[in-house]
Amino acid sequence: MTTISGDRCLDHEEPLIFEIGRDGKCGVDFPQVTVGDTHLAGLRRKGKIGLPGLSEPEVVRHYVRLSRMNYAIDAGLYPLGSCTMKHNPRLNEKLARLPGFADLHPLSPMSAAQGALALMRELAHWLTTLTGMPAVTLTPKAGAHGELCGILTIRAAIEARGEKRTRVLIPESAHGTNPASAAFAGFTVDEIKATPEGRVDLDSLKSKLGPDVAAFMLTNPNTCGLFERDICEIARLVHAAGAYFYCDGANFNAIAGRVKPGDLGVDAMHINLHKTFSTPHGGGGPGAGPVVLSARLAPFAPLPLLVLEKDSIRLIETKTDAPEGAKPFGRMAAFHGQTGMFVRALSYMLSHGGDGIRQASEDAVLSANYVLASLKDVMSAPFAGPCMHEALFDDTWLHNTGVTTLDFAKAMIDEGYHPMTMYFPLVVHGAMLIEPTESESKESLDRFIHVLHTMAEEVKAGKTARFDGAPHLAPRRRLDETAASRKPVLKWKAPDLKQAAE
Repeated sequence: MTTISGDRCLDHEEPLIFEIGRDGKCGVDFPQVTVGDTHLAGLRRKGKIGLPGLSEPEVVRHYVRLSRMNYAIDAGLYPLGSCTMKHNPRLNEKLARLPGFADLHPLSPMSAAQGALALMRELAHWLTTLTGMPAVTLTPKAGAHGELCGILTIRAAIEARGEKRTRVLIPESAHGTNPASAAFAGFTVDEIKATPEGRVDLDSLKSKLGPDVAAFMLTNPNTCGLFERDICEIARLVHAAGAYFYCDGANFNAIAGRVKPGDLGVDAMHINLHKTFSTPHGGGGPGAGPVVLSARLAPFAPLPLLVLEKDSIRLIETKTDAPEGAKPFGRMAAFHGQTGMFVRALSYMLSHGGDGIRQASEDAVLSANYVLASLKDVMSAPFAGPCMHEALFDDTWLHNTGVTTLDFAKAMIDEGYHPMTMYFPLVVHGAMLIEPTESESKESLDRFIHVLHTMAEEVKAGKTARFDGAPHLAPRRRLDETAASRKPVLKWKAPDLKQAAE
């Protein structure tokens, strides 16, 4: 149905803010002020600055309408696999907005930041307790930043041993940031094959280990949503070769409170606070990817170092001030700008307690297995047996239907759901990766399962018209993703009115 307004019921068509702005409009009345050029030192504006002019109601309505085009965990189940889009309790937000945290300036003297430093120390304590690791650095701003931090720490430890190791081994199912981080740190990346069961092939690993290997980077549970059962043997092999064992902690939400990576032989692991401890995923500011370290790597943790001295806590900012035995490789960032993330994560930990965090992990695994078991009769799973925190399907069941993974995922938008992660991990053809998290009720899961089950039955029955070019009911139809990637339009240009008139 085509409407006169272009709107769809209460979903309004919304142009760009530049297109609705007009010269002479403003949300505030400014007094007329005359300032001489002598006061402006030649900085008087010579032309328009190109900002849109709107009244306050127009600005508010514009951004509210845009917000309704977005999907969020507050609107419904967010099935993205490998991303853990979990609910952020409002208690976390209340505490993060306390003036002592929210208004703290990065250049505040340490004497005025003791509350924040004490909170960071408490967070560090619980991160090391939950992982069974003796040390942690809070500096990294995100998971990939944490990976780089861990690899640089490993590089520093190897250099301190007077060795030259140039290779990092990474499974073929790893997150793409793993090889990127290793390469950025100056290492050559070597791929380790997977078994038909979706786990690390020990024979492939053994064949690649050697005196030039610096580290092995593993995600556990891995990107296929499976637990690496041979992880202790992997750690033994890696350590026997003189290398370090790095674990990608993106999927820690599946095992927190149940398994301590330190007990498995891990030397370094980054923790995405937004994936395991509910801090917002994105949001326009710095995230947080603390890195826990084994005793072998702890001395090489980056600056600044958090140290308790008598009755106060301070940050050690330089190598010359570092305590005895510390050999920091440098620093990853100028400030701990992600203090708000620390507050939210610690709020989550303390409100849940150890038993609650364990239950969250168990419920996340239960939810994913419920989804897997409920859809296996109409969708195909590439690996036999139960999964961990995310259910993985491939496109075998779509063969000869004329419907692709992309078609099916985009049609979910018409049903009010954000698509699951598509085509990842790359080792599974046409992959559909679903992670429901622990915060979804059985009723929520049942509704989601019903929608996907019905859609799958329609595909198999040949009722495929709704999938062609989906979504059909969204504010925007399907984009040409190749053109959008290769020829992005990143800047709005005002139309040439004179040329248009001609």
